[in-house]
Amino acid sequence: MPVLTRDEAQTRARLIDVQRYTVELDLTQGAETFDSRTVIRFTALGEPAATVDTFVELKPAELRSVTLDGRALDPGGLVENRLALTGLTPGEHELRVDAAMRYSHTGEGMHRFTDPTDGETYTYTQLFMEDVQRVFAAFDQPDLKSVFELTVTAPEGWTVLANGVTEHLGDGTWRAAATPLISTYLVAVAAGPWHSIRTEHRGLPFGIHCRRSLAPFLEADADEILDVTRACYDRYHEKFEEPYPFDSYDQAFVPEFNAGAMENPGLVTFRDEFIYRSAVTETERQTRAMVIAHEMAHMWFGDLVTLRWWDDIWLNESFAEYMGFQTTAEATRFADTWTDFGVARKAWGYDADQRPSTHPVAPDPDAVPDTASAMLNFDGISYAKGASALRQLVAWLGEKDFLAGINTHIARHKFANATLADFIESLAHHTDRDVHGWADAWLRTTGVDTLTSTVTHDAREWSLSVDRDGSRPHRVAVGVYDRDLTDPQGLVLRERYERDVPHAGTTAPRDGGRPALIVPNDQDLTYAKIRLDENSMETALRSLSRVPDALTRAVLWNSLRDMVRDGELEGMAYLETARAHLPDETDLALVQGVLAFASTYVADRFLPPALRPVALTTLTELCRDLIRRTEDGSHAGLRLTAVRGLIDVASRPDPLQEWLTEGTVPGGPELDPELRWRVLTRLAVLGAADESAIAAELERDPSATGQEGAARCRAALPDPEAKRRAWEAMFASDDLSNYLLTATAQGFWQPEQADLVREYIPRYFTDAVAVASRRGPAIADVAGRWAFPASAVTPETLRLGKECLRDAAPIPALRRKLTDQLDDLARALRVRGSNQAPR
Repeated sequence: MPVLTRDEAQTRARLIDVQRYTVELDLTQGAETFDSRTVIRFTALGEPAATVDTFVELKPAELRSVTLDGRALDPGGLVENRLALTGLTPGEHELRVDAAMRYSHTGEGMHRFTDPTDGETYTYTQLFMEDVQRVFAAFDQPDLKSVFELTVTAPEGWTVLANGVTEHLGDGTWRAAATPLISTYLVAVAAGPWHSIRTEHRGLPFGIHCRRSLAPFLEADADEILDVTRACYDRYHEKFEEPYPFDSYDQAFVPEFNAGAMENPGLVTFRDEFIYRSAVTETERQTRAMVIAHEMAHMWFGDLVTLRWWDDIWLNESFAEYMGFQTTAEATRFADTWTDFGVARKAWGYDADQRPSTHPVAPDPDAVPDTASAMLNFDGISYAKGASALRQLVAWLGEKDFLAGINTHIARHKFANATLADFIESLAHHTDRDVHGWADAWLRTTGVDTLTSTVTHDAREWSLSVDRDGSRPHRVAVGVYDRDLTDPQGLVLRERYERDVPHAGTTAPRDGGRPALIVPNDQDLTYAKIRLDENSMETALRSLSRVPDALTRAVLWNSLRDMVRDGELEGMAYLETARAHLPDETDLALVQGVLAFASTYVADRFLPPALRPVALTTLTELCRDLIRRTEDGSHAGLRLTAVRGLIDVASRPDPLQEWLTEGTVPGGPELDPELRWRVLTRLAVLGAADESAIAAELERDPSATGQEGAARCRAALPDPEAKRRAWEAMFASDDLSNYLLTATAQGFWQPEQADLVREYIPRYFTDAVAVASRRGPAIADVAGRWAFPASAVTPETLRLGKECLRDAAPIPALRRKLTDQLDDLARALRVRGSNQAPR
């Protein structure tokens, strides 16, 4: 189907203005389709003697009738997803559309899910970018804001949630309060037999909602979720002069959700994995709090003020990403969120920015000519790099002037649309600094700068020079550390000072002897790769865990990570550094981030196969060290992280089988559903589980998560018939939902099974293109992210992938994923060349 181009959107915005949508949805028509009746009141603009031609978008299962100003139009005039509206005279018009629409099982449009635990059914909308057309007829672009009135008919016993407060009118019919002006992609409905907890805060209705089968787990965490919500709401009202602009604030945790969450005004939808059925770490709770803060920030920046076209998606996501981490740190008990950002989210940005698919944070409008190209920019650049740029902007500009500019921007453009130019003008209004120049340097460029330290010294003073490989100006904090006189391995902060890179003028020497460690991006205020001077590098490798600040340690771990990826530090050296320092690490986010990189990238991809057993042994011993450290019960989250890590790298099945039989790890924790499925997946990979064990576990846990665990285990079995069935389920059939397809793909490719799955590598590049074309962008994302043979690090895989890109014409969403995966594969091949096993 055709996608909307920027030129078409600009033309349509000049031709019409939309006042109101009245939408009636009937969800009682069976499991395949629902009814959708829409009335759109709009005005054609232009000179009195002129007429206007435009179009409305819709993707129906059946278009029953269309009337324009009382005159019937031919439903056969719908060409793919566009219905032409021609000869419109200037003035008011009314369009009526009656259609049957298909439910989705891919997380797009109106998603329908039946809970295997209790048989209850739930539906919710995800209308982002261009999926409102799957639910009702619309002029689908962000700058044609309108008022929306929704009425929903649902089965008895269901509750209907929407952007505004809903009222049950009887007979299963619910009416939502009319919205203020919002964009089409932000309309939201969630219907089902929800378990709901409702309260008020400052006179505003608050609600949190989940499936009934998750009710006990929501009840257990309700105080924490609502405390975070209230704290963020209050903090944003301290930051923003404009009050919260909608009539309620509901948060619905919904099944099989593709993203982390969606900022629908008044009804934020979250993936319901955030309702924890099993034990989680404090870092995972912190992540949930950050996502709550991120989505609430969107109420002002994204919903109240919305981008004009998708080239400015960073205005939504970078701002919410920055505010999410900053506000969580300021307003909740999770004060160290920037450490998690530094070791996890920022690495996502660094990796994306070094691939051929990188793009500026604020790309040139011509680089985003249509919605298909815009969808590709929801990545580590628009989120992590953009948030890093804003953090650097605050360091350079000052938070007072930054927030003043934000409030000016909101006041100027509330209930309307804005661009990068508007945002920069609002900031410039409050400072004498060259904000336009900063934006050109930071937001219009690509790639990661590298800052390299050089130190000169004598007995009484020392000097630091920082060489920049790149083009951006940086405001950095320099951390200066000495050996602790009472502890030879310890470090203490001598001083922390700020400087600009590049530095104007002569660098004055600093008093004192040569520091043991100098960190040129202490506190992680800028976005750049860091290379330490030789002496500081030696200190970091020897004493990293003794650096007193967790955020500084995140900077150092990121530097080591970058060096591994760039072939400057051997993978085994990274693993040995992790083995030396993680047992003494006090920040859980750092432990989780380093372990994830060490196992997923270093052991599985960057090291040659001959070194993988040594790597797994090193990681096994590291996890055992962590478990021993937590035997006194002092750090449940660290112990859980270590147990998860030990399961994932286990090379012998016996200990895992004993845990599964006993239902507990010796000394704890007990095996909850997440750990049981994790153990069983690893046993399946090792050939120590079979279909009967998987079926027994599924009987024990028949939940949606259990269904996913069983699919993952079955795909992981080292059996040719199991692999054939998994492959056919992924690629020959369209029956799997987005989550079951993901789980199957996660189980399929295993480094231990390289010979068994080798025949599927060439098939992937044919079958992934076909399934993406059939099932669309959401499934293309799964096929490109999870079903790609990432463990097959060979020149032949790279050759086949490049051939696919050249000749097979994958849809844009899959093309982007393949481009990134193949670049990562090429990097892994280069890194392997510098990590060869000794002969």
